[in-house]
Parts: sequence; structure tokens; C-alpha cells
Amino acid sequence: MNVLIIEDKYSLSDELATFLKQQSFLCDLAYNSKEATEKIFVNNYDFILLDLGLPDGDGLDILKAFKSIPNRDDSVIVLTARGSTEDKITGLDLGADDYLAKPFSLAELMSRMHAILRRKHRLPSNEINLHGFIIDIQNRLVHFNNQEIKLTKKEFDILNYLVLNKNRVISRMQLTEHIWGDVLEINSDSNFVDVHVKNLRKKLQAHSQIDWFETVRSIGYKIIQ
Repeated sequence: MNVLIIEDKYSLSDELATFLKQQSFLCDLAYNSKEATEKIFVNNYDFILLDLGLPDGDGLDILKAFKSIPNRDDSVIVLTARGSTEDKITGLDLGADDYLAKPFSLAELMSRMHAILRRKHRLPSNEINLHGFIIDIQNRLVHFNNQEIKLTKKEFDILNYLVLNKNRVISRMQLTEHIWGDVLEINSDSNFVDVHVKNLRKKLQAHSQIDWFETVRSIGYKIIQ
């Protein structure tokens, strides 16, 4: 999953990026309003972690501008030392998904991110039962009949993203952007996405039929729940 960290304090920004990368997130960094606005209008993110006290502007203005972009569903968590009730209400009213006052623990941040994912995708827990396959999105594990299926990081990321967006056609470009990051740096003629999907399917197929994992000709893939 892709995360944009908007934070002007380099030490905290680096700490967040290091922690999230250990949790298999891809991270972009922005240290001021200008950088943040440029990245938001070019890229899509699963999460935006937004500091309010930036050197060249107010993070609430970034949130307001972001929410004016059509068809964006990036989840926003406001991270700030400004803990007044008024600021919290303003941020939430502008469309933030959560508000975390500094200082905060990284474990609490991760817990809130998973809670947002559950709400966003209407999940009762961090475990998804997909035709007998149990996908643990928090611990990044897949089991079938209590047997763990060994997936690579990218294979799990592909399965996880398709499952969270079940019953929707996901294009190869969407998968590329979501899992590999900056699509501008990737050769659009490459079939590396199909190779990873082929390997993923082979591992799942070894345990059960997966006719619910569809290829949509010339577009991408779709998982049917």
C-alpha cells in the first residue's frame, strides 16, 4: 500500500517511513505544502498522513484542496501537536478519516490504519475468508485448511489489493501503481504484473479451485466474493 507522509520534521518523517516500510508499505515524503500538493495531484495513495503545522502553510488547506479532487478515496489521518477540539472538528469536517495527536505511538498509528481499512472495506475483522482461503491483512498471512501458503511480498500485496477491492475490475496499471509505486518509472510494455499473478494463481490453485480469480481480457483482474 502507498502512503504519503506530509511532515516537516525530518526525524519524525524518517521514523514513520522506516516503520511503515517494515510493515510493507511504500512511502512518499513531503516536507512542506508545496511538495505535498504536487504529490497529491499526481499520485493516488491508500493513506495520507498529514501534519498541520507546515512551514509554508496550514495542513488543513491541503486537506481542503485534496477533498476537492473528484473520485479520490485516499484515507487521511491528521497527525499534529495542535490538539484543540476546534482543530479536530475542522479536520474531521473537511473529510479526514482520523486524528492522532502528537506524541503518538507507532503501534497506535498502525492500529488506526487497520481500523480505517476495515471500515472502508466493510470488514468485520483483519481476517478475510475468501472461498476457504483465510487472508490475514494485518499479519500478511494466507492459510487454507490451517496450512500456510507461502507467498512472496508482491504476491501477497496483489492478492490483498484484489481482495479489498473484490467484485471490481482492477487494471494492470492500478496494480502497478498500488504495489510498485511510481508508474512513470516502469516500462508500460512489461508483463511483470502478469508473471506475479501467474505465480500467485499457481500457489493458490495447488490448494483449491480458484474460478473466483478472473482475468478480464485486455484490462486486468477481478476477484469475485
